[in-house]
Amino acid sequence: MQTVTQSSIELPGITKLRSGKVREVFDLGETLLFVVTDRISAFDVILPDPIPYKGAVLNQISAFWFKRFDKIENHLVTADFEEFPKDLQPFREQLAGRSMIVRKTKPLPVECVVRGYLAGSGWKEYQQSQSVCGIRLPSGLKLASQLPEPIFTPATKAEEGHDENIDMKRCAQILGEELADRVRALSLEIYSRGRDHAAQRGIIVADTKFEFGVVDRDLLLIDECLTPDSSRFWPMDEYAVGQSPPSFDKQFVRDYLETLDWDKTPPAPRLPKDVIEKTSAKYLEAFRRLTGNDIANA
Repeated sequence: MQTVTQSSIELPGITKLRSGKVREVFDLGETLLFVVTDRISAFDVILPDPIPYKGAVLNQISAFWFKRFDKIENHLVTADFEEFPKDLQPFREQLAGRSMIVRKTKPLPVECVVRGYLAGSGWKEYQQSQSVCGIRLPSGLKLASQLPEPIFTPATKAEEGHDENIDMKRCAQILGEELADRVRALSLEIYSRGRDHAAQRGIIVADTKFEFGVVDRDLLLIDECLTPDSSRFWPMDEYAVGQSPPSFDKQFVRDYLETLDWDKTPPAPRLPKDVIEKTSAKYLEAFRRLTGNDIANA
């Protein structure tokens, strides 16, 4: 599979709407085309070296979950390149396996985070207040402790910089009480189902984030779903309370960058070959474990 750092589709009637840290979005008229590149970011900076197969892993894991959760309405139209419009067929090398066509929605201005374990910003907040996003937790918990039950900890979306964790009261102020309750219930349901499936494959889903959008008054799961970029995946056989387990994502990249004299502002340093290869292998391993298959078009 060709490594892709940016996608360019020059066709009448097709407009690139935005280019994020990883995804590029094109307007196809009635639908959108999501293209997942192999770009990787760390500390909110896009790195100069891509990670082979990363885009395909993220795209196909999302498609796997969207199809698995078929009773939960989502924005996926198709991730099968053979079903794409004929106009897009000449772009097979940059689209096949790493793109999907989705319905247009109005995204909600809140990220829906679910935590089953204490890690990341949740762990930092717990150390200060014994709570996360206003939810009081038992005393004596440690880093990577499993919570008594999964908790919904929403965050506001930041155009630049980091998202801000908010409590359910603030979430309801932004979305309205009824919609806030719906996204909380859906987020907890999707997390629980994904966690149970992943556990059978030797993966702990420590936490994850979802996004939802509205179209014609329907609420749809959008963006990505339970991927190594939107979730914290830990190998079950290496899990231990009190320490941060290795994860199925860009941990190798973060660890390497922390050893450098880099101030975490652009431009980012180049990555050694072994760091790139180990990171790619972790993404591919996550895909194989979760889906039971090898990546398509690899």
